[in-house]
Amino acid sequence: MQIQIPEKIYKALSITGRTLCLYGGRGSAKSESVARVLLFEGDKSPKRILCCREYQNSIADSVHSLLKDLILECEFDNYIVTEKYIKHKNGTEFLFRGLKKESVSSIKSLNKISICWVEEAQYISRQSLDILIPTIREDNSKIIFTMNPENEDDPVYDDYVLEDMDDVIKCNVNWNDNPWFPEVLRNKMEWDRANDIDKYNHIWCGQCLKHSAAQIFRSKWVVYEFDSPNIKFDEVYFGADWGFANDPTCLIRCFIRENTLFIDYEAWGIGVELDKVPGKVSVEELFEQIEGSRKFMIKADNSRPETISYVGRKGFRIKGAKKWQGSVEDGISFLRSFDKIVIHPRCTHTIDEFKLYSYKVDPKTDEVLPIIVDKHNHLCDSLRYSMDGMVKQRASILDRF
Repeated sequence: MQIQIPEKIYKALSITGRTLCLYGGRGSAKSESVARVLLFEGDKSPKRILCCREYQNSIADSVHSLLKDLILECEFDNYIVTEKYIKHKNGTEFLFRGLKKESVSSIKSLNKISICWVEEAQYISRQSLDILIPTIREDNSKIIFTMNPENEDDPVYDDYVLEDMDDVIKCNVNWNDNPWFPEVLRNKMEWDRANDIDKYNHIWCGQCLKHSAAQIFRSKWVVYEFDSPNIKFDEVYFGADWGFANDPTCLIRCFIRENTLFIDYEAWGIGVELDKVPGKVSVEELFEQIEGSRKFMIKADNSRPETISYVGRKGFRIKGAKKWQGSVEDGISFLRSFDKIVIHPRCTHTIDEFKLYSYKVDPKTDEVLPIIVDKHNHLCDSLRYSMDGMVKQRASILDRF
């Protein structure tokens, strides 16, 4: 049986070494390539393969679905797949773990691991890394990191990319190394390259964020899958921002559980029209992409009252978010007051903004300034608008003192 993976990744996987770190931008086929190789290796001979990441509330958060899809695509007929595990008739077993929620003893008790695959390794904490590495101790065992770099001081990047060790193979792989780069991603990549070189370098070329300390939501947010609420009974919040020229029109949906803010859906489009135009997406069509957008109140950027009025006539419950002096700062402070902001992986544009939304940095002193850069903030603004009533209430309470 033959499997197809990019040549650069194939060469890296062929080099003998205990640890392989595949890092780079989106669309490079890092995760799919590793999944294909692990399934191939497990099909040849019995192996115990640990697939882990920092956050995993359920199997749905893991690479289980990717492996399942590839088993069908590549016709690996001897694998047995259930909702909880993947096993092979020869004894190969895939285990799935979220390091953050596992106890120290449960991680240390894992034994006879042949290969450990750490997905989204940019989010692995120092504590998790220090526990995991000595746990993988079988003879000829291998550890594979796949990651889209975030910050240079992230533990895996710091240890396995910036440092040089004899038994570590490093491979920087990006979209242009993938001969099967999806056309559906190419338009977005080309737009970013033409309009926002910093975003292009980070998202598509895997460069670390510059001045990571300047990120507005640094240390406050994580990405993992979760179940959305039943909107027949539960409250959700909507916020909208309007596009100008090359800026996107967008809608975001979120909900709150125990002082954690969950973002579960986004709708995003450039060149969105008010009316239906052939070949273009209308505001009505964009908003209808998210369930509940006609049922719940949408709080929108109030700088376009005529647009708000038009959307309201289309059957949406919508009003302008009220603004007052310092509203952006107040809104950001309110959002940061949550214990955590959790973003569903399908909200890719929201994830991009949370990475890039930042304070200004003095180019001479490298000092982070208390000035918010008006960029990479369309969905972040939408999120603030969705919280409009709550932010105002918080501000009113504080004004009493």
